[in-house]
Amino acid sequence: KVAIKGIERELICPACKELFTHPLILPCQHNVCHKCVKEILFAFEDSFADGGSESSNQSSPRIRITASSMDRIDRINRSGRKRNSLTPRSTLFPCPSCQRDIDLGERGINGLFRNFTLETIVERYRQAARAAIAIMCDFCKPPPQESTKSCMDCSASYCNECFKIHHPWGTVKAQHEYVGPTTNFRPKILMCPEHEMERVNMYCEICRRPVCHLCKLGGGHANHRVTTMSTAYKTLKEKLSKDIEYLISKESQVKAHITQLDLLLKETECNSERAKQEASQSFEKLYHVLEEKKSAALRAIETSKNIRLEKLQTQVEEYQGLLENNGLVGYAQEVLKETDPSCFVQTAKQLHVRIQKATESLKSFRPAAETTFEDFVVDTAKQEDILGDLSFHSNGLEIPEINEEQCRMYNKALISWECPEKTDSADIYVLEYHKLNKEEESVTWQKTEVCGKSKVLSDLDDDSSYAFRVRGYKGSICSPWSREVIMHTPPAPVFSFLFDDKCGYNNEHLQLNPRRTSVESRAGFPLLLGSERLQVGCYTTLDYIIGDTGIAKGKHFWAFSVEAYSYLVKVGVVPSNKIQKLFHNTHDVTSPRYEQDSGHDSGSEDAFFDSSQPCTLVTLGMKKFFIPATPAAPKDPASRILPLPSCLGICLDCDRGRVGFYDAGHMKCLYECEVDCSGLMYPAFALMGGAAVHLEEAVTAKYREYHDDI
Repeated sequence: KVAIKGIERELICPACKELFTHPLILPCQHNVCHKCVKEILFAFEDSFADGGSESSNQSSPRIRITASSMDRIDRINRSGRKRNSLTPRSTLFPCPSCQRDIDLGERGINGLFRNFTLETIVERYRQAARAAIAIMCDFCKPPPQESTKSCMDCSASYCNECFKIHHPWGTVKAQHEYVGPTTNFRPKILMCPEHEMERVNMYCEICRRPVCHLCKLGGGHANHRVTTMSTAYKTLKEKLSKDIEYLISKESQVKAHITQLDLLLKETECNSERAKQEASQSFEKLYHVLEEKKSAALRAIETSKNIRLEKLQTQVEEYQGLLENNGLVGYAQEVLKETDPSCFVQTAKQLHVRIQKATESLKSFRPAAETTFEDFVVDTAKQEDILGDLSFHSNGLEIPEINEEQCRMYNKALISWECPEKTDSADIYVLEYHKLNKEEESVTWQKTEVCGKSKVLSDLDDDSSYAFRVRGYKGSICSPWSREVIMHTPPAPVFSFLFDDKCGYNNEHLQLNPRRTSVESRAGFPLLLGSERLQVGCYTTLDYIIGDTGIAKGKHFWAFSVEAYSYLVKVGVVPSNKIQKLFHNTHDVTSPRYEQDSGHDSGSEDAFFDSSQPCTLVTLGMKKFFIPATPAAPKDPASRILPLPSCLGICLDCDRGRVGFYDAGHMKCLYECEVDCSGLMYPAFALMGGAAVHLEEAVTAKYREYHDDI
């Protein structure tokens, strides 16, 4: 018999922190109250409706959505919300136990089983906790009597008299199953949540859940390995019994571990007190140093003040002597009264010199001392920075390094880092970043705390450069800052679109992936059969495909990658009024010459080709980027050929009528030209031979975690 009082922790819902009420089993095998599941999903729906504002997070008094849970809203928003998607919508649920996004399938909550076993254990716990509170009869006239039985078929409690009345001998109700007084009534037969009229009679070993025969015949478990319910019951019960027996047999070992942990708790308390004392002593030393510096600075200021006051006071007295009947002037007036020439000359000579000096000082007045104390201003900026970084440094904590290859700058910024030894020694990381601005003298770092090794930032300005650095923390100990990494944001807001599979799409030559984010050209047999008729040269048309969304105004940026094996790819923009001409143009590319009988490459063909194009495109292929031949371009053909970047970007400025082609990895412009933006502008791509283009995927919250899971 299990001791009920020792298992409280297993009976608490991870969402509401209360005893389970109608718990549901998630696909990850964790349990959550039925009401909590609905409230969490409703809270996320409210967050979508309010744009993820913080004011919408408190929509339920029962559930509080944490900041880490709110970071997963983008991923849930991405599920089942793509344009023109024909796939059924699935529901992602953030499990509060394992912190993972769990796919609940098309049926959502309705596809989850109630955990009746856990519900029964919770009810037994409740009964043990409220043994003094009796369960009253549901059918007695007031006042009701204490119940003695509960009927599992009727889902009601009875006293002895009422039970006899409602379950008379010789009737069907007399065969009902009854137990002791309880408020937990569960169905006798477990029904399938997907096929509500079918009882579960099999167990899916892949999904680890009970299923019915319809699920196996044509449902979501058709190709899964299943076993009978009795076999699964026997197998799982044997495994669970063995595991429990093993744990019980190791009771002495568990007690030894508990004793060891108790000692570690006490040791931790002692060590923490010792660390506090050492830290206090360190800060006391700093206080003493600062007090000494403060006293010295104040003494120096006081000494300088006294000297200056003395000089100014002396100067005041000298000028007061220049007043009539005062000081020097009064003395001179008395000397003038002397009538004896010899005595007068003897005294007047020295007095005249003093009068002349006083006259000169009066003409060029200058204070004897400065009143400002600018020389005594204490510059503590560097010391403040040092004190701001003051922490417990440890040689054992590795310095993280920002991995520039895994970082991305697109609609948002993904900053990723790792430790040199590939170990996760830090508990938490602090990422700091600031915008590079030559006009600003002081740098203000923005700070964010991260539990993992990557962070998605969404508050960066377009067409700007940012510096990033990161450090790790383990408790109060931190590592030094990593090397600063400078990254550039796109020159304009990111424009999202998919490849259009309707307008002019040639499914014989081009192949789209289901999400319409990648296109691949398939030369195949039609090209071979077409070339069989040719004897001289080879005339081949490009296969075009455009984006499914147009641009009417503003400045926009989008990025994509071209497979290294691609023979020929053209990328750019096309106006809506020239799309039909684009798909019906039969003279896109000719090789080796545009005219078979020209006999030379004079360049006139290039001029004809450029002028005949209905759209603005640049050529890529064979791992090269070809700058178009324009009057402003270098005359040497070799200087117009650049290495093909791993990721390319296009920036269309409809207001200025210009389009630029970028190395999206470094946000560096490779080529820019004018373009007519009088109508709607569409992204355009052309492929020939073996080639493939992949649109850059938008960065969302938990981007790295999502791709690692895949």
